[in-house]
Amino acid sequence: MAKIAVIVGSLRHESYSKKIAKNVATLFPDKYETEFISIGSLPLYNQALDEDNDVPDPWVTFREKVKKCDAVLFVTPEYNRSVPGVLKNAIDIGSRPVTDSAWKEKPAAIISNAPGNLSGFGANHHLRQSLVFLDMPLVQQPEVYLANVTKILDENGKINNDDTIQFLQTFVDAFTDLIDRYVD
Repeated sequence: MAKIAVIVGSLRHESYSKKIAKNVATLFPDKYETEFISIGSLPLYNQALDEDNDVPDPWVTFREKVKKCDAVLFVTPEYNRSVPGVLKNAIDIGSRPVTDSAWKEKPAAIISNAPGNLSGFGANHHLRQSLVFLDMPLVQQPEVYLANVTKILDENGKINNDDTIQFLQTFVDAFTDLIDRYVD
């Protein structure tokens, strides 16, 4: 069974990204297990702490959880045409020490979203830049930018549009194909 880390780039309790991630997690076939890994309690990355062997426990726990997963699904809103700072912090923490990056060669996929029409394009592509540098093979197509996210979620946080569900299933299928190429 392949284990997929789900990392949500929003800390808000009623986060649209979290609701989308929960919906998408149900679309994976049974041979895949998803694990939501929280990033909200991670102290800001400071390289000196790694160099001085004074690594905070939350960093250690986070790195170990990511390493135990076979792949990573990122679901993020867009903040100021980029990724939220908390997500970038988690990426930096997982990438260190460089010789033992938690991200290396883990298949990855990105879903970005926004309440407006631009749909998180900037966040998606900024995140892609980091993941390419970290040597993470990425789902290239379909790219997922969910616009007007407030209109595709019902009052219970479920996606209310069959076309969107079908599109996301196509995305999950592409992601599982990628995972299968990299994971025994």
